[in-house]
Amino acid sequence: MGKALIIGCGGVASVAAHKCCQNSEVFDEIMIASRTKSKCDALKEKLDGGKTKVTTAQVDADKVEELIPLIESFKPDVVMNLALPYQDLTIMEACLATKTNYLDTANYEPPETAKFEYKWQWAYHDKFKDAGLTALLGSGFDPGVTGVFAAYAQKHLFDEIHEIDILDCNAGDHGYPFATNFNPEINIREVTANGRYWENGKWVETKPMEIKRVYDFPEIGERDMYLLYHEELESLAKNIRGLKRIRFFMTFSESYLTHLRCLQNVGMTSIEPIMFEGRPIIPLQFLKAVLPDPASLGPRTKGKTNIGCIFKGVKDGKEKTYYIYNVCDHQECYKEVGAQAVSYTTGVPAMIGAMMLMTGKWDKPGVYNVEEFDPDPFMDALNKWGLPWKIVENPEIVD
Repeated sequence: MGKALIIGCGGVASVAAHKCCQNSEVFDEIMIASRTKSKCDALKEKLDGGKTKVTTAQVDADKVEELIPLIESFKPDVVMNLALPYQDLTIMEACLATKTNYLDTANYEPPETAKFEYKWQWAYHDKFKDAGLTALLGSGFDPGVTGVFAAYAQKHLFDEIHEIDILDCNAGDHGYPFATNFNPEINIREVTANGRYWENGKWVETKPMEIKRVYDFPEIGERDMYLLYHEELESLAKNIRGLKRIRFFMTFSESYLTHLRCLQNVGMTSIEPIMFEGRPIIPLQFLKAVLPDPASLGPRTKGKTNIGCIFKGVKDGKEKTYYIYNVCDHQECYKEVGAQAVSYTTGVPAMIGAMMLMTGKWDKPGVYNVEEFDPDPFMDALNKWGLPWKIVENPEIVD
């Protein structure tokens, strides 16, 4: 048994906390800490009564000087960073100062620049290695499970993987004209950025939403999907042997895209400050304040998600194609943990990643992405803890 400190109290953190409490054989005690302690206390009330002890605290994750005494007082085995990507580096600094293992679900993104990449966190590798600590990056679904799927395919299905297409389909309907399924600021920054994919050793950049494909998703049907840049492309291009191309596609409805174009056209998705009534505001942050809270979508969202990877490569001299994916039902997730499937598919792998570190199944000092560890115990845990996966040979491929 061990202790985990969960920093953050949004939809993903709520799911992770629920799953930690279900897994009381590993998680003897958890602490939930965020800027707004009342949210942590409300979540604690929902979790109390089980074998896992739950406590709460207030902390500003932007401030290392607040994080360090909190970690020192609680003495967790791992810090689960389920706050904002802007706070990755301060939390990593606090983990180094307190000699605590670290985990997150999304890579660092500077607040002032709509760009995310791993270079800032990978730069901490030697510091964590010298301290005998593990920092596990991207233990959500994408990034996260998609990387574990790639590691599993590399270990069991291929001698070399030549192409990977990551497909993220959310067919949920929440009934709002426009809303985002996770933090609106992060979501909109992600989908309005230029697309990018890796091919033959170099990055190819595209305009936002320039490349569109239609795919027939198992248990969902045909959906429009668009090529985006996503952070796991950077780590998988580095860590999967023989890779010649890797792309990421995400589905969007025409209604979502129409609303997004209108918001872009009037400047509401900008991260550049403007003056309003004598003080600067950032339009995207204002937009976030008026959009529905993603955590409120759970009870009204119906439908399913399908997230997975199509792999093409060679095994024993023969060309092979496999599709590994998970299908998750929004309403089933809400019945279990009070959250919709987008939060569920990120929160469950966060708990599993923490379990891998706490039980020593993943133990390698330094800063690593999930695909750099043995995928088998993680894949087994996905089946056990609510994200069962399927493998299809010779699936429909993306042109």
